[in-house]
Amino acid sequence: MQKAALAAFCIFAAPQRYHFVRRLLEEMTDVTPRAFRRIAVIAFGALALTHCAQNPVTGDKDFVLMSEQQEIQLGAQAHQDVLKEYAALDNPALQAYVNEVGQRLAKQSHRPHLQWHFTVVDSPDVNAFALPGGYVYITRGIMAYLNSEAELAGVVGHEIGHVTARHGVRQQSAPTAVGLGAVLGSILVPGMNNQAGASLLQTLAQAWTSGYGREHELESDRLGAEYLARTGYNPQAMIEVIGVLKNQELFSAQQARRDGRQPRTYHGTFDTHPSNDKRLRQVVGEANKYTVADPREGRSDYLQKMAGVNFGDSPDQGVIRNNALLHEKLGLAIQFPAGWRVQNRPDRVVAMSPKGDALVELQQGPKHDRPLETLQKGVKLDVGARYDSGNLSGYPAAFAAGAQQGKPVVVAAVVFNGTQYLIAGLAKDKASYERERSTLRAAINSFRAISPAERQAARPHVLQLITAQPGMTVAALARQSPLGADAESQLRLMNDLYPSGEPHPGQLLKIVQ
Repeated sequence: MQKAALAAFCIFAAPQRYHFVRRLLEEMTDVTPRAFRRIAVIAFGALALTHCAQNPVTGDKDFVLMSEQQEIQLGAQAHQDVLKEYAALDNPALQAYVNEVGQRLAKQSHRPHLQWHFTVVDSPDVNAFALPGGYVYITRGIMAYLNSEAELAGVVGHEIGHVTARHGVRQQSAPTAVGLGAVLGSILVPGMNNQAGASLLQTLAQAWTSGYGREHELESDRLGAEYLARTGYNPQAMIEVIGVLKNQELFSAQQARRDGRQPRTYHGTFDTHPSNDKRLRQVVGEANKYTVADPREGRSDYLQKMAGVNFGDSPDQGVIRNNALLHEKLGLAIQFPAGWRVQNRPDRVVAMSPKGDALVELQQGPKHDRPLETLQKGVKLDVGARYDSGNLSGYPAAFAAGAQQGKPVVVAAVVFNGTQYLIAGLAKDKASYERERSTLRAAINSFRAISPAERQAARPHVLQLITAQPGMTVAALARQSPLGADAESQLRLMNDLYPSGEPHPGQLLKIVQ
């Protein structure tokens, strides 16, 4: 019924749709309250001018808010915002490899005419996402857990499916969330040249972080499997990669329960259906009609490309060790509260409390040596805030306490090695602040110069390859790993041996050094 009505509505040209809507509004005059009619005029007027475009995949008419050219322009503009949140990985060989795989898949898609862009972003998060108009991103973090080119193609093909079916554009009318990478919020946005809260990413962040819903995710699985088969991969690689990611999700959930926090999940594929889901297998199975005589797996090629890639945090952003940020390049360290979830982004670090009602944020400020001026002019606090000057770990600093839009805030600006660093603590309400007051202040006061021992601990973890020898066990490898208590589980995950598999002699394995 909805589909038929939409098709009928989209038959009209824009002026006809406008007059059609006007007639509907005139009929509402006698039965609709004036206030509601005013809202309806605005809403229906927008609908009358809405673009009805053909879906590139189904051929049906889509009720969308932009043309393809507008979609491409949106993607190009938002691409710049993405790169502010997630820096592109400085690894030309790996970038070229992912781009080559992506371009081959895109040529077999329903929108081969788009200018496709494939970017590996320097993030430890296990994620991949796409922008309207042909922009696809895959994190360094998710690539650590894949084990073949076919699995890489499965992830990339799924994201291509979101673009070809215009899921992002069709999502435009859905409720929006905060920007990508700013999911935890930001205290220091006003006056600090941080555009995360105002970028175009806000309009699509909900879909990128939590998926497009079961039907759209299944459609992307079906499309991705088709593109895999058309490109010479086994379409069942889509099932395999979902299994890999599902194991990662299960491990993340176990960690979260242990730490009393919310688990991190990949945005779509497995949070809407498990790998043994009947409908998933059905839609992927539809690609079997495309004969693949000698499907490419590319296991060895993929693993060789991953050798030397950082695992976990990037040294360019500093590393997190036991919830402490150790930044060797900047020469600083700060201890975030134990049990809080820490997100390390190119432009800031944010730690969120387990209950999600308090956070600590660190970011760079101005390069002058007037911290009190920075707080008074740059951080917009409610009327009545208190300001003071002093020292923090022996460095010139200024402090402020008050509220931001009614939420209790404490902020420090400290001059360190010629640059100011702003550290802020925020609570949802007075009760949360009273409970976390000492924790927030302890985190701020922990800012310091990095010690020689911390410099050693700040060395990045790097993926390396070894060949399994007879009798080699994951437990034995874990005892030599720098990954600590989770080493055995992590090594199993990254080598598709989770939860209890063991390597066979001659198997190429990823380890962390």
